[in-house]
Amino acid sequence: MLTGVDLTSWGADLPGTPQLGNLVQRILRLVPELPLLRISSIDAIEMDEALLEAMAEPRLAPYLHLSLQHGDNLILKRMKRRHNREEAIALTQRLRDLRPEIALGADIIAGFPTETEAHFENSLRLIEECGLSFLHAFPYSPRPGTPAAKMPQLAKPLVKERAARLRAAGEAALIRHFDRHLGEVREALIERGTAARLPDFTQVKLGSQAGEGGRTVPVRITGHDGKQLLGTPLS
Repeated sequence: MLTGVDLTSWGADLPGTPQLGNLVQRILRLVPELPLLRISSIDAIEMDEALLEAMAEPRLAPYLHLSLQHGDNLILKRMKRRHNREEAIALTQRLRDLRPEIALGADIIAGFPTETEAHFENSLRLIEECGLSFLHAFPYSPRPGTPAAKMPQLAKPLVKERAARLRAAGEAALIRHFDRHLGEVREALIERGTAARLPDFTQVKLGSQAGEGGRTVPVRITGHDGKQLLGTPLS
């Protein structure tokens, strides 16, 4: 796994300022015995062309977690984000064109200062419009000294209520994602005991232990419990 606080800024301090996509392609080329490379959370607007090209490589995990933060353009501007909702939707569509099996996650904040109900509804719609499977939903909380802390704040009960609605929408998206896997036979990476994970980062609880952590086994997906898939090891 490649991970970092601001992963897409990798290379800015190196000669020639290579981008993250250059690193990913180089790893895949120079380490042919590596079965799977996974990328952690990235800033969507900073995805370079080399990284997009690499997404078509089968050994790059079909999973990305995007820092989207909101679904309304005005709120995104007030957050000082560098992308708009149209760019987010276009990027996720391009990713699905490159890897139809890709699973996408995102961070979205509810209750940012000045957020109206219409602004919030745009965030709810973004979940489906971007085809998200995994959602990290957060209630906004002010940080002293930040520009947002000086903006008109929403009432805390309203922020809490919107965050709950956002989490509910995320749970529904996760169920839809689980349903797409039912009946499939997929390779799963054993993490420990009966805990495993598919290449698209989906958690699977195995009906029995299938070996030591780090081993991949074929698994038939038999169901889910609302939080993870359930599967039967086939070897």
